[in-house]
Amino acid sequence: MIAPDGSDVRATLGILESTLGLLREPGVTHLAASFDTVIESFRNDMFAGYKSSVGMEEVLLKQFPLAEEALDAIGVVVWQNIEFEADDALAAAAIRWADDVEQVVIATPDKDLSQVVIGDRIVTYNRRERKIINEAGVIEKFGVHPESIPDYLALVGDSADGVPGLPGWGAKSASTVLARFHRLEMIPADPDEWGVTVRSAAKLATTLQEHQEEVYLYRELTTLRLDVPFSETLEDLKWRGVPRQKFEAFCSKLGFNPSAIRVDRWMD
Repeated sequence: MIAPDGSDVRATLGILESTLGLLREPGVTHLAASFDTVIESFRNDMFAGYKSSVGMEEVLLKQFPLAEEALDAIGVVVWQNIEFEADDALAAAAIRWADDVEQVVIATPDKDLSQVVIGDRIVTYNRRERKIINEAGVIEKFGVHPESIPDYLALVGDSADGVPGLPGWGAKSASTVLARFHRLEMIPADPDEWGVTVRSAAKLATTLQEHQEEVYLYRELTTLRLDVPFSETLEDLKWRGVPRQKFEAFCSKLGFNPSAIRVDRWMD
């Protein structure tokens, strides 16, 4: 899919059609999309190895602003994140409105969003696998409660965000220890006091003690911020349909055929 200016806009069309597909799913009443408008955030100042735009395909990078414009063109609230990250806004919004709706669904497969899952009230949704993960699902998948996810990621790392984790600590050892002690600072320095069976426990305990500064930094990096400010109310997030004029103008700009894009509800 090539726009009139010669640029590749396949990814933009993909996210537009995918989001319209999401809006056709049962029970969707309110929606907001959160973007890393600027990929680098305050976390890059904390840790040089944190994720950045370095190495990203130029054809995708150029479509970031178009993706935001595409969702705005179909009537979706768009959060443009500059200081914070997209995941921070998703987490903050989920907590803010969890008591005001039947269920908050965070449509992402990202591990870090698991930390704000609460029972069946706040869940994550992997649309590709069509799998909902509630609090019991987080425990089943990671072996720890949602509140321990930042500690878990600090130990095992998160390659998607450039967080390396600690040498030797894997998913099994981290989940086993954190299932008992929940937070990093609660793990005894002496592995004999762990009370759980972990392979190479003495070595892991030594690594944890020798890398205290790093592991607490990694936990801070993987802890989502819940103080993201929003100007919208919950009512503003209610999806009322596609604004026809804005949608058709956007399609014309990018060379899309609006009649070939399935729209099930137009804004009144």
